[in-house]
Amino acid sequence: MLCKHWIIFLAVGLAEGQQLRSLKAVATPVPPQLNTYVRNQEALVQLGKALFWDMQTGSDGRTACATCHFHAGADHRLQNQAVDPNRAFAVNVPLTAQMFPLRVFANPANRNSEVLRDSSLRIGSAGLFRRKFVDIVAGQAAEIGEDSLDKPEFMAGELQVRRVTVRNTPTVINAVFNVLNFWDGRANQIFDGFTVEGRPEATPGVAVMRDGALAREQVRLTNASLASQAVGPALDHLEMSYEGRTWPKLGRKMLSLRPLGLQKVATDDSVLGPLAEGEGRGLQDRVSYLSLIQEAFQPAYWESTELVDGEYRQVEYNFALFWGLSMQAYQATLVSNDSRFDRFMDGDRSALSAEEQQGLQLFQGAGNCNECHGGAEFTAASFTARGNGGGLNVHAFQRTGVRPVDEDGGRANGTFKSSGLRNIELTGPYFHNGGQATLEQVVEFYHRGADFNPNNNDIRPFNASATQLAGLVAFLKSLTDDRVKYDRAPFDHPELCVPAGHVETGPGLLAAGGDPFPRSAAERFVSIPAAGAGGHAVPLQTFEELLQGVGADGSRAHAMKEECPVPLP
Repeated sequence: MLCKHWIIFLAVGLAEGQQLRSLKAVATPVPPQLNTYVRNQEALVQLGKALFWDMQTGSDGRTACATCHFHAGADHRLQNQAVDPNRAFAVNVPLTAQMFPLRVFANPANRNSEVLRDSSLRIGSAGLFRRKFVDIVAGQAAEIGEDSLDKPEFMAGELQVRRVTVRNTPTVINAVFNVLNFWDGRANQIFDGFTVEGRPEATPGVAVMRDGALAREQVRLTNASLASQAVGPALDHLEMSYEGRTWPKLGRKMLSLRPLGLQKVATDDSVLGPLAEGEGRGLQDRVSYLSLIQEAFQPAYWESTELVDGEYRQVEYNFALFWGLSMQAYQATLVSNDSRFDRFMDGDRSALSAEEQQGLQLFQGAGNCNECHGGAEFTAASFTARGNGGGLNVHAFQRTGVRPVDEDGGRANGTFKSSGLRNIELTGPYFHNGGQATLEQVVEFYHRGADFNPNNNDIRPFNASATQLAGLVAFLKSLTDDRVKYDRAPFDHPELCVPAGHVETGPGLLAAGGDPFPRSAAERFVSIPAAGAGGHAVPLQTFEELLQGVGADGSRAHAMKEECPVPLP
């Protein structure tokens, strides 16, 4: 039983950070102007979930938003996930436990000790082959493109590989609580209907019916960073798009396709179940992307038959608006607020073990972790962490000393968003460069006061025994919500087929793909099976387990072993 002074400690904390508390008490931010555009929230979430998981949205007809966010909201792939923008690197290399951490000291507790190994690699996410957009073909997921062979660092001999992002993929779970999104915060909390940056005055405006005629209208939705974030990857020629694709072209393609037409959707999916085809793939014949848009959005934004710019239907032209707002609505449902930590803070004092409670004490005490990772969201970048004037918390973006500033400047001067820690057990590797594979390595990093001097007083060494550090790791694992761990609603999802590296005919020798891109390396795809509301019978595999091969026997979900059965275009 907890002693009296420990309960007082929990109530007030020992550091300056926000008081830790259950996330159940925090309201999900909503754009106050949403009803101007939306008339049915349920249909909006259905549209957002379908688009988020639909492989047909990528220019290659195989890449969805979920391709990089399928595992506790983050990525979980092992091969062709490394890149180095500063030095030559080998492509298609499988990650191994021996590669981590990327910077190794003779004494892990002392950053001034001898450096035994140092690597400027980034562990990112495989995106697309580099290609130029030519056009879409109605009814076909794969778009017409032309190879761009001007990035030799992503070639092996004469063959192209998928390019890799230069930052590690953050989770989308609980991202709705972030004032700004992306590691550098460039996804503005103002959504302008088109861009990541949120500058309505710089956009042409959406097409809207006013007094029986089409007019242009600028969009300015606040509390909408997730919508701003969502419109970035869709046209990014590294992540999801051939270079030069436009929103009206993407809209035209998707409006011609069966939603999720390549993928199984569980009939008990918590959002899409009533619309699922059942024995087949995708959604039922009665459901189309047009019908979902018509049900979700006010008619003024889709009903006109007049062509915009003499070329596009109104519903095609406004597709970025539909995409951004529906994606935000779906991701706003991905709130994990039922961890053992939440139950503990709600009064169940048996929810945390003695070791985990000791870790909590270190988190708030000598570790000073809650200065940047405080509050119910475990991040100073949240809405509730803002000051009285509504500005960002001073610790929302921090220079943590993960890598030298000249390698990646982040938001400014090497600062990056203080990410939330919920479900962190499942979202490795860690930091913006993916440089640490395990929570033990992360704790060692902070224990020694970073890898490179961050030149401030926020990241500094702290005293703790091995037992205390183990308790801190145990506490961090208590932030896992079992619904996330088992893919239960609202974290259930359609089937997904993810590219998981390129086929080799020998060490470092890639097999060639076929038409229409014979200079692209052949690929291996693995299956992420559909999960209904009840989720999986086994837990998600951690990144450490993936590196060690734990769970390949079926005792873990998403073990990246099952070849993808989905017929690909």
